[in-house]
Amino acid sequence: MVGGEPDVNDRSWHGSILITQTDTHQTEDSYLAPQQLPLVPGAEFVGRPAGGGERVVGLLEGGGYAERVVANPRLTWPVPDAVTDEQALAVVLQGATAWHLLRTSAHLAAGESVVVIAGAGGVGSLAVQLAKRWGAGRVIATASSPDKRALAEELGADATVDPALADDDPKTFAAALREANGGSRVDVVLEMTGGNVFDGSFSALAPFGRLVTYGMAGRRPPRPVQAPALMGTSRAVVGFWLAHCMGRPAMMDDAVTELLPLVADGALTPVGGGRYPLTAVREAHQDLLARRTTGKLVLDPSR
Repeated sequence: MVGGEPDVNDRSWHGSILITQTDTHQTEDSYLAPQQLPLVPGAEFVGRPAGGGERVVGLLEGGGYAERVVANPRLTWPVPDAVTDEQALAVVLQGATAWHLLRTSAHLAAGESVVVIAGAGGVGSLAVQLAKRWGAGRVIATASSPDKRALAEELGADATVDPALADDDPKTFAAALREANGGSRVDVVLEMTGGNVFDGSFSALAPFGRLVTYGMAGRRPPRPVQAPALMGTSRAVVGFWLAHCMGRPAMMDDAVTELLPLVADGALTPVGGGRYPLTAVREAHQDLLARRTTGKLVLDPSR
């Protein structure tokens, strides 16, 4: 269903749901699109049609926190047997986001350095792996704890940086990113925090570097970027919102149909972050906001 009443192409499905930072923004009405009550968050699901059939993963405009959803089959994809429900959920939203951040928005070229903010998170953990797979020269991940930094390195990051360095001064954070890149400025930054992390990341960009912003997890906007700051340094700031790819389903096909086989073959590893009953949504959101989680979080509507 794409707004309004279901049409003849819509079908009913039941299964599991992914929890994302977007959901927490929606409940606060701090997201890109204004929210209206009654509100049921949730944009991803995995399951089988109500009448039986193959397992699929799919995307919704909302209403995913439910035991059963109505979805347009054009935004569903078959899930290989070797891919778990949790892995499929990670691929359809977080994996597709990482795919488009690197390919569509950043236009990553072989040998370029890549900074992945929140490299142990759902999108970040997949972006680290994809950047390495696609020939990045050096991948630098930020993560807020030693355990998360160790995880990012296990996934392929060449170096890690504590984002808390940006709390007092973005220049300190920018210097740490350059140090992690062997003293050189960086080519690509995938940024989803905002505030000082954005400011420091932008400062660390090399000429012709690209910062792709796709979130505001810190709830604080960065300083405005002025045109002279872009022209005088040949840098770019690019925005990304997966909703625009959902409006062009072929763009979703490009990402999901490449990523699901990689997961099935063991070449790409979505990181699990916990499975919560549908009755514990509040706890799941609190854990996510407090940065107590890694990877993806999943809601089980059967509990």
